[in-house]
Amino acid sequence: MKSTTKEAYALAGVDISLADKVKKIIAQQAQTTFRPEVIGSKFFGSMFQLKGYREPVLVSSTDGVGTKLKIASLLNKNDTVGMDIVNHCVNDILCCGAEPLFFLDYIAMGKLRPEQIEAVISGIVQACREVRCSLIGGETAEMPGIYSRKSYDLVGFIVGVVEKKNIIDGSSIVPDDVILGLPSSGLHTNGYSLARKVFGIDANPSCLNKFYPELGRSLGEELIQVHRCYYPQLKPALPLIKGIAHITGGGFAGNIPRILPEGVAAHLKKHSWDILPIFKLLQENGDIKEAEMYRVFNMGIGMAIVCSPQQVAKIVSILPQAKAIGEIIKRADEERVVIN
Repeated sequence: MKSTTKEAYALAGVDISLADKVKKIIAQQAQTTFRPEVIGSKFFGSMFQLKGYREPVLVSSTDGVGTKLKIASLLNKNDTVGMDIVNHCVNDILCCGAEPLFFLDYIAMGKLRPEQIEAVISGIVQACREVRCSLIGGETAEMPGIYSRKSYDLVGFIVGVVEKKNIIDGSSIVPDDVILGLPSSGLHTNGYSLARKVFGIDANPSCLNKFYPELGRSLGEELIQVHRCYYPQLKPALPLIKGIAHITGGGFAGNIPRILPEGVAAHLKKHSWDILPIFKLLQENGDIKEAEMYRVFNMGIGMAIVCSPQQVAKIVSILPQAKAIGEIIKRADEERVVIN
């Protein structure tokens, strides 16, 4: 009876035995990320004991890697997107000043491919270790009929903590404050649908192997660059900062206004930082208007930091890569980001 049921489910496209083996491998890797606060992860819910805070505020976020997954699949390099999803989520809660505590992943695919899952998990584990974040749970779903045999989706969930008095919410931002930018490593995890269209990747995957002198690498190597994590760099400077914006989907206009109080706007000076070659290639090959480029891509800035003019020197001493890219101005209309 049990054998018949198992065989029937396998014929329907779901291999329970293989899934169990994969989950055991994942559990072994995940345990290497456990902080002392992890009580257990074998139950129906994972447990994490919060310690050492007077007024702890939990900060959570969830996100996906988007169609960058298609590039990873075509290149058969899936560990980097595992790092991407952790770093993206860590950066999101960092904007509030939060320390990452634990992470959960969700991987769904049409046909279970153990080597692909193991590569993704190895990337997740590596990125979690780098920021002392525990991978305490997740889900691996085999979903024939929803996903094609070779495609998969990857989503991450993170929980962090910050002392209530140390929350960074942008409320103290005023005109004449300085905007500092931290460089990105490329597209990070946004704009890949447009990038795939511009380069014709779906129709001609071999174009990923083309070497571009201005990039110093192949197109595929450029597009698979890991989404940079800013937590280790920014952590010592957090007490000096008034606001942090993670420049992801929506570019500057879609993210900086989220930290601005009423009555002010961000004035960005677009020639104050170096535009990465990949963005110039995208604009030229896709005949994309400049305004659209700034709305879709990060244009070489992964994080925007707002601080008082008096703190600039201290922050730059901690973050040598930081560059002054603009200032906060008084503005009453709906335009919250001005780029010129």
